[in-house]
Amino acid sequence: MSDTFSHGYALLIGVGQSAYPKWSLPVTVKDIQALRDILTNPNFCAYPNDDQHIRLLYDAAATRTAILDGLVWLKEQAAANPESTVVIYYSGHGWLDQSAGHYYLIPHDIEPFDIPSSALSALDFTNVLHQIQSQRLLVIIDSCHAEGMATAKNKPTGIKLPSSFVETAPPKSLLDDLKQGQGRAVFTSSRGEQKSWIRHGETMSIYTYHLIEALQGRGNQPSDKVVRLSNLMNYLGKAVPESARKLCQAEQIPFFDTATEDFSVAVLCGGKGLPVEGWDALQPEATEMISQVVQASGSRSVASGGTIISSPITPGNENVIQQGSYNANIGKARDVSMGNNVPAKDANKDAR
Repeated sequence: MSDTFSHGYALLIGVGQSAYPKWSLPVTVKDIQALRDILTNPNFCAYPNDDQHIRLLYDAAATRTAILDGLVWLKEQAAANPESTVVIYYSGHGWLDQSAGHYYLIPHDIEPFDIPSSALSALDFTNVLHQIQSQRLLVIIDSCHAEGMATAKNKPTGIKLPSSFVETAPPKSLLDDLKQGQGRAVFTSSRGEQKSWIRHGETMSIYTYHLIEALQGRGNQPSDKVVRLSNLMNYLGKAVPESARKLCQAEQIPFFDTATEDFSVAVLCGGKGLPVEGWDALQPEATEMISQVVQASGSRSVASGGTIISSPITPGNENVIQQGSYNANIGKARDVSMGNNVPAKDANKDAR
């Protein structure tokens, strides 16, 4: 019988399709889909799979207002549960206005000619974040993805930004602000002007892929019952740079700024703990699970393995369309997988 990580709450944001199409990042939706599936899997992280514990925002639902509302939802959940552990994950563009010194997260409803008014400023983000009175809070930002805009080898990488704006990981001043308060920890996928890279075929970001491995127990020791901050840091700090160099011939070094407490973010193996044989005993099942999520999403689609609240999948050619809060309407679909299937091919290289 699996133990549930009943005090766990997560807001997962993958901006995905932008109202300004040139700035879209479809791989971010795959990232949060895979992350949600591992968090709610009763045999792994065992978060309760309901809209009181985990919520996704992506594509047209990942607006500035919706993101702020999601943080307010977390504030309410944490207020009702003094033992709460909160995880906030953002995958999307992060840009710095050099002229004003302000950092912005770029939501779906961005106005290209009015970024300061339409983007989510670091100041607004942190102001709401500080109101979340959870005992333990982990913020993960996987941003700076210009390189992932290349969809073909003969197309130039990167995107043209307005004057004074540059692509960069969150600056140290923002990270320091995010960490203010008891039991806070902040992770970012890269540092400075480094890129966050994606795996072959835009299947998933390198960082999120290894984050999921760590949540499955790859950084743990046999018989460990929980996944702690230190387990995530030890594994990500080694695996992400190695994969970026091997697959992309690039430098990507994660950043960690942690609370004084090495708190747990999930149970391990549904509370049963890592087998005495260690990660090797879990690897086939863990790898197959990630492959199934990626294969289910296909190249244009996202499959729903659980409840998605207020998060419609934007219609397009051969997509699986989520209409309303709970209904999946599968029209003309391709590369949609439900249940067991053959694992997807492994990574080669691509950029994010």
